[in-house]
Amino acid sequence: MISKQGKGPNDQTNEAMKTLLLLSVSLLFFCCKGQENVNSIAHEQAKTPIPTVKKEQTQAQISQVVRMMFQDSKGHLWFGTEDGAFKHSNDSLLHLDKIRSATGREVTIKDIKEDKDGTIWIGHTAGISSVDGEKVLNYYESDGLASNDVWCIETDREGNVWIGTIEGVSIYDGKKFTKFELPEGEIDRTRGVSSKKMVHNITEDSKGLIWFCTNAGLFSYANNQITNVSEEVGIQTNFVNEVYEDKNGTVWVSTKQGLYKIAESKAINITEGKLETGKGIGSITEDKTGKLWFVSNQHYLFTYDGNEIEEVQKPEHNKGPVVFQIYKDQKQRLWFVGYGGAFRMENDLFLNITKSGPW
Repeated sequence: MISKQGKGPNDQTNEAMKTLLLLSVSLLFFCCKGQENVNSIAHEQAKTPIPTVKKEQTQAQISQVVRMMFQDSKGHLWFGTEDGAFKHSNDSLLHLDKIRSATGREVTIKDIKEDKDGTIWIGHTAGISSVDGEKVLNYYESDGLASNDVWCIETDREGNVWIGTIEGVSIYDGKKFTKFELPEGEIDRTRGVSSKKMVHNITEDSKGLIWFCTNAGLFSYANNQITNVSEEVGIQTNFVNEVYEDKNGTVWVSTKQGLYKIAESKAINITEGKLETGKGIGSITEDKTGKLWFVSNQHYLFTYDGNEIEEVQKPEHNKGPVVFQIYKDQKQRLWFVGYGGAFRMENDLFLNITKSGPW
């Protein structure tokens, strides 16, 4: 018979070793399984992109240098820049690629006007261009223009186009260019570009009088007669920059010496003894309240209400551009364009108008 006996020492030892081995295998299994789970989580995290905060995109300027702007009879806004001409229409800003020099290069736009038939005329560093719908025509010295270096342009009520260049004035009647003679002046040594025949601005007023701002003074033209206005009214400098007619028909003249008001056949320098004009007075515009805005010494902006001249303070966070032109649009809004782009005055602050607006 075989009888049942208790476990001896050796048996107990063997049993303990089996238990220890079983625990080790179990522990190893769970560790490996845990590591597998950790690796699985890491793998899923690697497949899922980590969310990032998008930086605000800086809107592109119309151009870093906007020399001037214009609004046509249809309400379209035009911008003359160092990167060519832009037109805002139907909520889009379009670059006019066909405006080119005689050698096919891009140009810097100096002035834009519209004639009585709705054609847009553009003066630039390589001649002039006309824009009629999709049709663009370019005109150069080879076509009879006095110089390709055009500084200003005006269209009169009879349909003539007046072009002021570094070499004097040309008139285009739709068929040919004719030279228009004005007295020679002096070279302005404080400007980077100047000449004795330079014409800075041509303006037709409400009475049909044509005004010329030159380095020989201020002149007017009517009934086939040229008048030296500077001599008649007493403007004390030959360097005249711009003529502006306000809503009451008063003529204002910006010069290197100061801002003049012509009243009763006399020129009154309203800035004399009040401002250090430096390089002179620049662009002039009247706002919807009748207050006059003007640029002095290229960097400073002033207003004149008929009694007091006040400087427009520009805080560090809202300086706007170095103003080349102040422009009032058909909604009576004031625009300030120049070095730094295009801006519009909104709630007494300069609002930067980029290629995306706001329009």
